[in-house]
Amino acid sequence: MNIQCLPLGEYGANCYILTDEAAKSAAVIDPGVPSDELNAALDEFNLKYILLTHGHFDHVFGCKALKEKYPEAEICIHSGDEMCLADNKLNLAGDFEETPGVTADRILENGDTLSFGDTSFLVLSTPGHSPGSVCFVDEKNKIIFSGDTLFCLTVGRTDFIGGSFDDMMKSVKLLSEYDDDYAVYPGHNRATTIGFERKRNRYMRKL
Repeated sequence: MNIQCLPLGEYGANCYILTDEAAKSAAVIDPGVPSDELNAALDEFNLKYILLTHGHFDHVFGCKALKEKYPEAEICIHSGDEMCLADNKLNLAGDFEETPGVTADRILENGDTLSFGDTSFLVLSTPGHSPGSVCFVDEKNKIIFSGDTLFCLTVGRTDFIGGSFDDMMKSVKLLSEYDDDYAVYPGHNRATTIGFERKRNRYMRKL
């Protein structure tokens, strides 16, 4: 699996493009805004999934454009954040004229698995930033796409609608149980590892 990161939109939300050359299959995690660069990266691939780590606008507003170009791709979001796709208060978009303009094709729950090409993801429920926040875990390759749950040296905000600091700390504890060499690809800023966060992240060090 090849991983390309595109920080998109005003808030620089990380969109991840995952491609399997042998299978010519792809998945996209958190398309925050429509992007020509994203479209170009998907040329010659069959987009199977549009995976959403949570429902905030800076991670989901590119879904409509992708779905129009790849109608067979499944938009996947946890049940706790499904309503964000139809409610600008819940997705924090506020006065935007339109909602993301899509509905989910697949509602995720903790423990679900998703596969494309030679890659499988475990859906790990990690509420705190939002009720339906999830991480996508590739256990074979030791990779975690953590959305806005775990960042390098910090964690996601918990003061938005549906946020909970107590839930966030439980989620961080859950992530801390993975091996040190798991790579962490967060929703903003640079990648890290569980081992680095275990030593340096003040929230994880409290556990």
